[in-house]
Amino acid sequence: MRVIAGSKRRLNLKTIKGLETRPTTDRIKETLFNMISDDIYDANFLDLFAGSGQMGIEALSRGARFAWFIENNREAVKVINENLNFTDLQDQSKVIQGDFKSSLNSLKGETFHIIFADPPYKAGYEREILTLISNNHLLAEDGYIIIEADLKTDFNFISELGYDIIKEKLYKTNKHIFLRVKGNE
Repeated sequence: MRVIAGSKRRLNLKTIKGLETRPTTDRIKETLFNMISDDIYDANFLDLFAGSGQMGIEALSRGARFAWFIENNREAVKVINENLNFTDLQDQSKVIQGDFKSSLNSLKGETFHIIFADPPYKAGYEREILTLISNNHLLAEDGYIIIEADLKTDFNFISELGYDIIKEKLYKTNKHIFLRVKGNE
């Protein structure tokens, strides 16, 4: 796994051993960041269920102002910090170790231009994540949320939570759903 583009491109990143995290492949990461490249510069980026931190680090490498990383797994948090130190991005970031519920609640008062959430597939966290983001006013007015999910994950509840799907990108085994607050087109 490596940083694909920007000031830290080609740097290899560590991952945690085992199957507890599911890193986004370089190919999918490159496709995603090409889709959002116009929005990264000077953005506040939230990497939720951060794993190794590769998504937030990629955003920082491509010009994001600041990245927050939320991860519950202690070993993964250690790897995120090692990757931030290795890429010399620790001053542009903050790592929170904790479950997504208490961590999102602790961010009240912060706003993010891009929130990337990669919850465990088939765990059913998507509705709760979106509710917490909305309740804590974490999304900037012109911001959007990207959720990585299994292809079979149903998002038919989006509208009732006050979001619109603005884009959907399907891959072989997963998808990215792009969401905005209704009326913020």
